[in-house]
Amino acid sequence: RLQVSETERLCYVGRNFGSEDVKCNSLCRYFVGVLDKNSGQMEVYNAEIFNMQPLLSGGRGAVLLVLGWSSCQCPSQSSACRFSHLRSLELQRAWLWSGECVLCSPGCTGCLKGCFCLVQMDMCIEAFGTSKQKRALSSRRMNAVGSDIVSTAVTKAAADVIDAKGVTALMQDMAQDGVQNISAFLPPCHEDADRPEHVYRFEDILSPAEYEALRGPAAGLASVTAEEVAKRAEDRSHCCFVLEQLKFMPTDERSRDHKARCLWFLDTLIKFSHLKVIKKKNPMGPECPHIISRKLMKNFTSLTYNNGSIQNLVSASMKAKITAYVIALALHINNFQTDLTVLQNDMKLQESRVLDIAKALRLRVSKAKGVPGLENDQNHKLGTLSLPLPTQKAPEGQRKRKKIA
Repeated sequence: RLQVSETERLCYVGRNFGSEDVKCNSLCRYFVGVLDKNSGQMEVYNAEIFNMQPLLSGGRGAVLLVLGWSSCQCPSQSSACRFSHLRSLELQRAWLWSGECVLCSPGCTGCLKGCFCLVQMDMCIEAFGTSKQKRALSSRRMNAVGSDIVSTAVTKAAADVIDAKGVTALMQDMAQDGVQNISAFLPPCHEDADRPEHVYRFEDILSPAEYEALRGPAAGLASVTAEEVAKRAEDRSHCCFVLEQLKFMPTDERSRDHKARCLWFLDTLIKFSHLKVIKKKNPMGPECPHIISRKLMKNFTSLTYNNGSIQNLVSASMKAKITAYVIALALHINNFQTDLTVLQNDMKLQESRVLDIAKALRLRVSKAKGVPGLENDQNHKLGTLSLPLPTQKAPEGQRKRKKIA
């Protein structure tokens, strides 16, 4: 039996058969008593228990809800098995389909019986959703704007801008915006410099106070011997770029001290880039000067909110900024030519990423074939800073994939 009950807001449909039937004791009988308050007498009626399901109006954004069915028991599985009739009831603008099959062949005990209804999800959330779902529904409805209105407004605004400025001017503005976005993560560039060392000034990478604070930590590198370099290479206590440069330390004491300070700070930058979330006050250890720790936290991390607290995060953009400063410092260390492949391996980045940053720094990139002191030098890339600087271009976006022949 199929039972339909209507209320002011919803319509309910229930049945006393099938898999969704309420599992009741078949040996019991159920009654409903109706009490007359005036006479004080109760009338008792036979009752059946139905599992009532809400039936909501169908329409746009509706989903199909299967209330239940009993499968065909026809042993012949004949294609002649079909619905003998199909009747529909319109309940609050929603269609409920129910059907019964005839006996299609000897031995058939009854074919598909089913009932389906279209349920609109928004109305279901209004009636039975949680508080969070109802708030989300209310917020979505308040912020809903017709897509055709938005499309028309955007098209009109774009046409007005194109008419006012022209396509050429817009393309130039886009290129300039791309250059400015890149420059936010690069050291200050002095394009009017007359010498390579003035393009990225050393004072913009390390201030005089920071440079002076490196005297103590860098003393160990300044006095390192060839045997100690070999031992540190086995222990991997420094990055490859630093270990390679320690083999060619100047004999002059002042130049040796200067190079040692630069190498110590470059090694610290690379190690700092490998961190994810900064949880300690001094992430680089107690031997790192306070002014250097503060510089790292202030200039090379971004703030994020997690688990009720603010944390310092070395994000992808901050790692790109660290890479730019590492390349600029390596140029000062190595006479304004540096092996980008070694720095790429130390930074644990893809080659394309490092080359993009090098080109943004206005370096000329070439193959390192024939350069002494490099392993597998034909696969290395060299970055050279020379005047005049090449024209800066905005990134072209995603590269086209090479077709495999």
